Amino acid sequence: MTLTTHTAHTARTSASRTSARRTRRTTPPEQPAIPQGKGGTGGYWLYLLPGFVLLLIIVLIPLGWNVYLTFQKWRGVRAPEFIGLENWQKLFTDDAFWTSFTNSVWMILAMVVVPTILGLLVAALLFDVIGRKFGGKVGSFLRATYYLPQILPVVVAGIVIGWIVRPDSDGALNQMLGWFGIPDVDWLGRMPSALIVLMVVMVWVQLGYPVVIFMAALQRVDPELYEAAELDGANWIQRFRAITVSIIRPEIFVVTLTCTIAALKVFGPVYVITRGGPAGATLVPSYYAYQEFFTKRNIGYGATIATVLTIVVVIVSIIFIRVQNSVEQKERAGL
Repeated sequence: MTLTTHTAHTARTSASRTSARRTRRTTPPEQPAIPQGKGGTGGYWLYLLPGFVLLLIIVLIPLGWNVYLTFQKWRGVRAPEFIGLENWQKLFTDDAFWTSFTNSVWMILAMVVVPTILGLLVAALLFDVIGRKFGGKVGSFLRATYYLPQILPVVVAGIVIGWIVRPDSDGALNQMLGWFGIPDVDWLGRMPSALIVLMVVMVWVQLGYPVVIFMAALQRVDPELYEAAELDGANWIQRFRAITVSIIRPEIFVVTLTCTIAALKVFGPVYVITRGGPAGATLVPSYYAYQEFFTKRNIGYGATIATVLTIVVVIVSIIFIRVQNSVEQKERAGL
C-alpha cells in the first residue's frame, strides 16, 4: 500500500466514523422530524405559500413572458407582432451570437477553472500551513483580504481598472511601462489585450469566493489526519491530494457549478470595462441580449438570446448535479 493510498484510507475511515456518530445522533425513523398535528403536515404548506407566490411573480411569469416574446417582433411600443420562428432562425445564423458564446468559454476559464484551482491551493495553504504555524487569526485575515474584491461594487472596480489600463500616458500601467522605454498600449482597444485584461479582472474578483468556501469546508477536517500523514512521511502535496481534495469534494462541485453559472451569465464587468469591444471581441450572451433589448430595441430577438442562455444554464446545472451524484454513489459503494 502506497503512502498516498494509506493516507486516503485514513481520511475515509475518519469520515465514516464521523458520519456514524452523526447517524447515531439523528432522530429515530419512527419519530417524525416535523411535529405532527391532528391535521397532519397540511398546515405547514401555508408557510411555503409566500415563497411560491414570490417564485411565481418574480421567476415563472417573467420567464413565460420572455419565451412568448421569442415568437414576436416587438419594439416595446406597439402590440407584439407574431413572426413564428424567425428570431430562432436568425439566432443560428448570427455570427455575433456564436462569438458571444465562444467568449463564454474564456469567461469560464477566468471565473471557474483558474479561481477554483487557485482557491483550492490558497485555502489549503492558509489552513494547513499558515493557520498551523501562525494561528487562525492570521489565516482569517488573509482570507478576508482575498474576499475583499467580492464585496466591491462592480462600477468601482471598473473605474479603477479603467484608470489603470487607460490607452494614453495617463494610464498607470502605461506609465510603468514607460519607465522601461515601452510605448503606450491601447489595452482595451485591441485584441487579445482587451480579452486578457477582462479575464485578469475576473480572476481577481472571483478568487475570494472559492477561498472562503473551501476554508469553511476545511474546518470539518480532523487535524489529526494531517498529523498522522506527516508521521507517515507525507509531504504537503500528498496531504493535499489524499486528505484535502478527498474530504471537501462536495464543496468543489458546488463552487464549480455556481461559478460556471456566473460565468455564463456574466454582465457587469463586461458592461463597465469593455462594453463588448473592440468590435464585439469581448461580447458575451447576457450583454448581447442587453444590447438587443435596450439599444437596438429588438426585444423579441433579445428575449430569444436570453431564453437560449437560460436553457444552457439549466442543462449545465443538470449535468453537474448528475456527475456529483454519480461520484458520491461510487464513494458510498467503495469504488
